[in-house]
Amino acid sequence: MKRRNFLSLTGTFTGGALLLPDFLFALGSQPNLVVGEQCLVFVQLNGGNDGLNTFVPFEDTLYYNLRPNIALSKDEVVGKNQNMAFHPALKGFATMQQNGDLSVIQNVGYPEPVRSHFRSQEIWQTASATNEYLNDGWLGRYLDLKYKENNPTGGINIDSIDNLALKGQEPNSITVKDPSRFKIKSDADDNIKLSNNPQLDFVRKIANSVLEGSDDIQNALSNSISETTYPKTGLAKNMEWIARLIKGNLNSRVYYTSLGSFDTHDNQLITHKNKLTELNDALFSFYTDLKNAKLLQNVTVVVFSEFGRRVKDNGKGTDHGTAAPMFIIGGNTKGKIIGNNPNLSNLNNGDLKHEIDFRSVYASLLQNKLNFDCTKIGIQNKKLEGLF
Repeated sequence: MKRRNFLSLTGTFTGGALLLPDFLFALGSQPNLVVGEQCLVFVQLNGGNDGLNTFVPFEDTLYYNLRPNIALSKDEVVGKNQNMAFHPALKGFATMQQNGDLSVIQNVGYPEPVRSHFRSQEIWQTASATNEYLNDGWLGRYLDLKYKENNPTGGINIDSIDNLALKGQEPNSITVKDPSRFKIKSDADDNIKLSNNPQLDFVRKIANSVLEGSDDIQNALSNSISETTYPKTGLAKNMEWIARLIKGNLNSRVYYTSLGSFDTHDNQLITHKNKLTELNDALFSFYTDLKNAKLLQNVTVVVFSEFGRRVKDNGKGTDHGTAAPMFIIGGNTKGKIIGNNPNLSNLNNGDLKHEIDFRSVYASLLQNKLNFDCTKIGIQNKKLEGLF
């Protein structure tokens, strides 16, 4: 069996008992990172979020001409700033920006864009070129170099499936759907040998790593409570878990979760409003929670999607496009709008032209927040200036 298959067997835990034989369970101890270090929280919007109806060029007549069926009126958008404004469902985003805690990065994408959901997500998660295929994620490569010995809670993915962005050569991250149910067995024998087969022994190493991470997660949860009321939605629950792990001093460097589906080919006005409402309410609760705990300066939230939508609507919605905005919350971001407003008169075959490469945003996050040289994991882009 290949090593990566062992990782897929042992790295994911979705609640309940870990699906491994009893003899693989063993208790361990995992020293926490230094309290107060910076961490990154990623919220991935799956399906291709319509950036033009998220952060709206409400003063551009072309926006209304090209989107007669789905354009948002000047009267309903909120947080007007530099001829741009937020979707009316994003009142919390507007408040965070007014507070100086949210930056918008406009026209983010990459050269030779791909409209396939799967492939474009893969490009964002590995930081590869369009014609380059990598097996490990950009955050997984970072975590491999960050830790001399594997740290099972270096990265936490709150989801039911693994995320390629966190995949590395070593088991430095854990996927868990419900941290409250992520518990280990207490009757394991750490002295039992699997076999003389080094591959099977490697399975045990990974299993023990997962179990050590479980212990740390339970300790962090026991050291924290929710003092902010979160909405009863899937994303809000995930953000509440992340907040509790941060407040409980788990000290993971990376947290990851996702929200879908933003694939609004049809019935966009209603669907998009509902998805953005869930996003806004979950993140504003998280923001309030961390700010009240005086931890917002240590936590940087990154909101992105694999691509935006076509500029012209299709009558009921929008089809797959290219560039779109990213949103950065907390982490002492400068609270600016970075980049030019979308140029709707200079399109590439009906799509927005990207002006900022997403890997330059990654470079800024790595260098400014994690004190890490991005070239060590193959990102050659210069960091985006003015973000922090």
